[in-house]
Amino acid sequence: MPFTGENLLFAFGLTLLAGLSTGIGSILAFYAKQTNKKFLSVALGFSAGVMIYVSMIEIFAEARVSLETVYGSTKGYWATTVAFFTGIAIIALIDKFVPSPGNPHDMQSEEDVEAKPNDPALLRLGLFSALAIAIHNFPEGIATFASAVKDPTLGISIAVAIAIHNLPEGIVVSVPVYYATGSRKKALFYSFISGFSEPLGAVLGYFLLLRFLSEAMFGWIFAAVAGIMVYISLDELLPTAEKYGEHHYAIYGLILGMLTMAFSLLIFA
Repeated sequence: MPFTGENLLFAFGLTLLAGLSTGIGSILAFYAKQTNKKFLSVALGFSAGVMIYVSMIEIFAEARVSLETVYGSTKGYWATTVAFFTGIAIIALIDKFVPSPGNPHDMQSEEDVEAKPNDPALLRLGLFSALAIAIHNFPEGIATFASAVKDPTLGISIAVAIAIHNLPEGIVVSVPVYYATGSRKKALFYSFISGFSEPLGAVLGYFLLLRFLSEAMFGWIFAAVAGIMVYISLDELLPTAEKYGEHHYAIYGLILGMLTMAFSLLIFA
């Protein structure tokens, strides 16, 4: 399954843009009073819809085809299922062992942070959050890169969904750092650094693919990517969408994301 320098650069570029969207979230945090939380709720639901739909309908199916080509029908289906739940287990373990004060899945509201400005503990919270988000973003970088290498159209969809879900992570990092230090530059710096682990994940993905490139390798990675994205959607995106808005706004966004992904797959089929 050959790839060219052009689609490698394209995949790296997508991963870089997805990761650095945490910086956009950081900028939004400086105007938190004006942020439309209902829109953010719909956007996060949309991202979850895209990721769930593309994982279950497209990525899992492509992984199964690849693995069944290598291992046969029954063993290939088993391998796909095992890889899918292995992806879930990997991201769940990362989530479990990240220090809870900085876990991006346990987001504090902007009001909670604003209620105690100039608290030195806020800086520690922001730095822990940056570390936690960097750890979580690393496998997402591998996912985006591998998807874009195999199918650029699919890679764009995944990159957009991950970029949307990175916006509130930028807010989580920048708000406590900004209130603790009064420095927008520091807040921007740490939020960008937390997102930069995503292109680092792409670099790892590149060396893995370069050395072990095969139909089986793509199948295992793709199935694991599907599991990772489903877990992120259920554990992070939908709960955060409801936190920023209302239940139905999150669900409307979810359905809209699924419809958009389905339509794009039909167009480019």
